[in-house]
Amino acid sequence: MNEQQFIEALKEKGIVLTEAQIAQFRKYFELLVEWNEKMNLTAITDLEGVYLKHFYDSISASFYYDFNSTTSVCDVGAGAGFPSLPIKICYPHLHVTIVDSLNKRITFLNHLSEQLGLENVNFVHARAEEFGQNAAYREQFDTVTARAVARLSVLSELCLPLVKEGGKFVALKAAAGADEFKEAKSAINTLGGKLQDEHHFLLPVEESERSLYVFNKIKATPKKYPRKPGVPNKSPIK
Repeated sequence: MNEQQFIEALKEKGIVLTEAQIAQFRKYFELLVEWNEKMNLTAITDLEGVYLKHFYDSISASFYYDFNSTTSVCDVGAGAGFPSLPIKICYPHLHVTIVDSLNKRITFLNHLSEQLGLENVNFVHARAEEFGQNAAYREQFDTVTARAVARLSVLSELCLPLVKEGGKFVALKAAAGADEFKEAKSAINTLGGKLQDEHHFLLPVEESERSLYVFNKIKATPKKYPRKPGVPNKSPIK
């Protein structure tokens, strides 16, 4: 997917990019490739791959979830900024917080946001488990997103504690999403979430499977979650 195909594909979905937004995506691609030479941000560095598998794939969440109706977004384990920063470029009103455990990624994100002129973005170097127990962030966000971080039974423990009651947890998943959801049902219930929507679709061009799950936060998460760093991954909630 080249730049023009990307612009047209978004237009078909009702997202019409301005010249300034197109320039932001171009700069994002250039900086991603440049910084990737000195640190491991992504295995995908060709233009067509980045525009399809990072930019378009991230924005695909907005085809099924209305980001116009939300303000504060927290992205857990976003790495090089996916999915929240491509979404932020398309929806500039969003206040985005990214938490990531690697400080060098935070350094990249700070430089990137400066170069792209992004406002209302906040990058926090922390383990998601500790971040979720921090009173400044716990149950403070309208929407929490995550993409390709961990299986859903683990991911829900990292994300749902950050969602305010009445807010949403939006999980972007690949082909294994349906199986992951089955094993995560108990954890999601324990953590105060309830499935609101699920969508299954194909990424264009390569036609790889994608799943999107939207969970409503219907009650407060018990204080003991998230547990200490590493524990959710070793012993997911049954």
